Amino acid sequence: MKPATAAKKLGVHPDATPDEFRAGWSRATSSDALQADPPEWLRELRRNGPHPRQVVADRLGVSISGLASCRDHRALTTAQIAALKEEQPEWLRRERNTGPRRSARRPTAGRAVREASRRSGRG
Repeated sequence: MKPATAAKKLGVHPDATPDEFRAGWSRATSSDALQADPPEWLRELRRNGPHPRQVVADRLGVSISGLASCRDHRALTTAQIAALKEEQPEWLRRERNTGPRRSARRPTAGRAVREASRRSGRG
């Protein structure tokens, strides 16, 4: 596994990991072991960032594609994410309203048919 893949599995930005991690990562080093007993640098990165896009998108409540269409692709820190949540820029409000969380609530055609069938007593 490459160091970038390991960093992704650990939920941290690959460029923010220490040089020893990037240079010394091997298959013998287990991401499970780092998950179970994270070193201080890993705890610090998870707490304060910079965070990878998936984490930024999750914390802002938007999709990765929505984040990419409205922001540059740089990693954000926890403080920067908090500032964006406080500021509530127009793009963030728009993406939260049209993002995956809202679309996940929309009934699908199959669900609508099942619900109609249950209501009519045929299901």
